[in-house]
Amino acid sequence: MITSVITGAAGFAGCNLTEKLVESGRKVICIERPGSAHNERLERIRLEAAERRANGEVSIGELIRVPLDMTEYYHISEKIEEQTGIRKCEEFYHLSWVGGRDDFEGQMRNIKPALDAVKEAAALRCRRILMIGSQAEYGYSSGAENGVTEDMKPDPFSAYGASKTAALYLTKRLAEQLDVEWIWGRIFSLYGKYERKETMLRYVISCLEKGETPKLSSCMQTWDYLDAGDAADAMMALMARGHAGEIYNIADGRYRPLKEFVEIIRERIDPDADIRYGDAGSGQIVSLRPSVAKIQEDTGWKPLVEFPSESLFKPSTAGM
Repeated sequence: MITSVITGAAGFAGCNLTEKLVESGRKVICIERPGSAHNERLERIRLEAAERRANGEVSIGELIRVPLDMTEYYHISEKIEEQTGIRKCEEFYHLSWVGGRDDFEGQMRNIKPALDAVKEAAALRCRRILMIGSQAEYGYSSGAENGVTEDMKPDPFSAYGASKTAALYLTKRLAEQLDVEWIWGRIFSLYGKYERKETMLRYVISCLEKGETPKLSSCMQTWDYLDAGDAADAMMALMARGHAGEIYNIADGRYRPLKEFVEIIRERIDPDADIRYGDAGSGQIVSLRPSVAKIQEDTGWKPLVEFPSESLFKPSTAGM
């Protein structure tokens, strides 16, 4: 059985990835933040997997919860061995990240845990590590005709994007020194299961379902939405077939004006509902036009879910 370690396992992207890893038959060691309400999600997945194995479903994997704060990531391998006896893993996914967009002190607190994750992957004799970055590393750029490609120079405008960029270069160099195969995946915009209730899509759905009028920006910027389950598949594909030392966009690639996504939702819930769009602003706006040619060519992965997925219209599981 393949053993996978994942930090940030209880988060939005992390929990979708955890579910997929367990479904694939892996032993999944989830590094969770002590006291987080989101840890309930992991316990539910753990119990469901255990019940399915008890009922004879031998292909289902196992989930092991290991509580450890980010400031203690240098203890990951020690803590895993102490709790489980496991000294080796095959895969290490680092998704854990904290802090607001321009919380400079908060963002700086992510750098050392990211480096510790690489060191602990090496201590666990892990073959490779997938580090998760963000489209924020690109800044405002929407790319040329072929969209935003991985060879574009990072140009972040937020502390979050700058810290992700710093972590990219620092962890890549450390992984080279420790002989760990390193891959960096830049997530663009996700939606779906475990999505926060405060997102724009959830806001629009909530208003329309209650007969209220959503009040939005002009929504004229280009946007890309990838189902979180598809994103989990992309991360697993990168772990299995991505090229070591490379950066990959994790996105849908079928981008369109943001307003079109909103209109699709209106058509689904109430075609006659009123939506109030604002005027176009005068400042720069983020416009997402990601290219997914590289990840598709190197791994064969493609998004399977058409917008919108059914999970978008189910009650949010953000607090579960």
